[in-house]
Amino acid sequence: MTAVLTWQRLRDLKWSELQDAADGWGEVSNRADAARDRVSNEMTNQLATSQKGEAATAALGRLKRLDRNFEYLYTECGLVRTTLNSLAFELSGAQRRLKDALEDAANLRFTVHPDGSVSYPAGGENITDGKELPGGSTNGSPLGTPYGPPLGAPSGGPLLAHANPHHVKAQDIADRILRAVNEAQDIDTRFSVTLGRLKAAPGLTVDTKTWTDAAADAAAVRGAADDYLKKDIPNDKSPAERKAWWTSLTQEQREEYLAVYPNEIGNLDGIPSEVRDTANRDNLQLLIGKLEGQEGEKARAQLAGLKSIDGQLRAEPEKGVPPMYLLGIGDEGNGRAIVSFGNPDASRNVSAYVPGLGTSLDEAFAKNDVQRARDTAKAASDIDDSSAAIVWLGYDAPQMPAEKVIDNAGVMFERDGKAGAVAYNDFMAGISVTNHNPDPHVTAIGHSYGSFTVGQAAQRDGGIPGADDIVLLGSPGTGADSAEDLGVGKDHVYVGAADNDPVTMLPSEDEASALGAGVVGGASAGAVLGLGIGGPVGGVVGGVTGGVVGGIAGYMSSEDDSELWFGTDPAHEDFGAQRFKVDDGPRPYIDGQGATPAHSNYFDPVKDPMSAQNIALIVAGRSDQISTEEPR
Repeated sequence: MTAVLTWQRLRDLKWSELQDAADGWGEVSNRADAARDRVSNEMTNQLATSQKGEAATAALGRLKRLDRNFEYLYTECGLVRTTLNSLAFELSGAQRRLKDALEDAANLRFTVHPDGSVSYPAGGENITDGKELPGGSTNGSPLGTPYGPPLGAPSGGPLLAHANPHHVKAQDIADRILRAVNEAQDIDTRFSVTLGRLKAAPGLTVDTKTWTDAAADAAAVRGAADDYLKKDIPNDKSPAERKAWWTSLTQEQREEYLAVYPNEIGNLDGIPSEVRDTANRDNLQLLIGKLEGQEGEKARAQLAGLKSIDGQLRAEPEKGVPPMYLLGIGDEGNGRAIVSFGNPDASRNVSAYVPGLGTSLDEAFAKNDVQRARDTAKAASDIDDSSAAIVWLGYDAPQMPAEKVIDNAGVMFERDGKAGAVAYNDFMAGISVTNHNPDPHVTAIGHSYGSFTVGQAAQRDGGIPGADDIVLLGSPGTGADSAEDLGVGKDHVYVGAADNDPVTMLPSEDEASALGAGVVGGASAGAVLGLGIGGPVGGVVGGVTGGVVGGIAGYMSSEDDSELWFGTDPAHEDFGAQRFKVDDGPRPYIDGQGATPAHSNYFDPVKDPMSAQNIALIVAGRSDQISTEEPR
């Protein structure tokens, strides 16, 4: 458009030409996406598995660089497409309002002049002489102008010229014309700035700085496209309604949402898993670019976690492990990450594991918790190859440092678990509606504090959507009195509790208080729960090690052995669950592996093969084959 927009140019604008241009950019984006898939899924994987040596290594490096280039082209061209479509959408609205005003003028036989003023004929009657009031012309005002003389104005003055009834209508038309033109001018200016951002530096090299710029580009386009796209995203709907919404979209609409709002689509429960994976892989690069330029411990920790997950997604697939899907990613709160090994929409058996206290999106999560899902998927797939295992970090688990636990242990722990339970049930409802099998077998798994979150989810109205079995590992309690309270029947609640895992022997809050150790007990509980996480949490907990050990010793001699921090001990006979065999594990400190080594071994096929195999059997729907042991 020109610097000054006239109403004639707006009237004659063919915004469909903008849509045609958007289609062209969309075609380029799609071609880049197809090329990226071919480079990644065909050329790179085949070369990695069939060739070795320096030449192959060099070729792989070039292919990976080409993959990143195509990924960047896909992203940026997709942003251009949506920007042009958003521009056409908004201009069409301004043009429609202009044409409505012009049509009203034509119907009234008013004349619209090139400068936007409107002439109207004589009409009405002068109250002083009875003659017809003359016609005239009026210019538009963006805010409108007062119509007619003020109430109580003296008769016979110039204001009576406005008594011509045509003046009011002409003024309205002139105002609407001016507002439509100004609106279109503002739209043009705003989108010109946005489009001006969508360009690469000369000699394209896709590196971290490039993705930092791309993250800023995406944010700018989202701001410009909110009215065009975002308002229709069904964030406040059920997973079933979201699935129906996605199904109803055209292919072009889906492509635009993926290009501009991968952060929204990738984390929307009810959207098919393959779509979420595509969106989250793209958003992962934008998040890395966004965090790369930020300071602070949280940004650095999340960046390390994101890069680790990105490396795993790009790595050569491990033999016997189902393919990796990224079902959620985000930097809000302590970070979000949902990783599946195996497609949960296609698999007959699906499990979703919730990690515990101290877990956040960082390198430790990407290394340890993701590995637990990988190990479970591999072992379950050896039993039934239609199995998928998920690690779900879709909530803010309680965090250290220990002084926060001392001040607010019970309240803080319960609050986060209950909030997480709502989000977990939404996710599980999404898994249920997107699974292609008529009756999939679904297992909810909670480890450590995550077992409390799962227990809270199970006790909500309707229970955990789709869940057939519940597995509680290293649990400090679920908040339930018995397994029957968890909604799947006590015979479908399974518990793994190592004899040397002190987390499964924590006292109730009442017991801690009775022992005169309420504060110390709270600190010990939080510390013990967190020690199994590793990483920075271990350093924090080091300062309270003496209290932990002393607390454990006192708690193990407590008279009431059925109560834990969060209610009845799931491994106790009073709870009524099925307890399966696990290795006793190393003794705290005595065996030289720290405070809670047995607490972290349940998923590990090397350190605790018995537990890992039992978990896999339950996930694969073969719980009748697990090895059991007597409850406490």
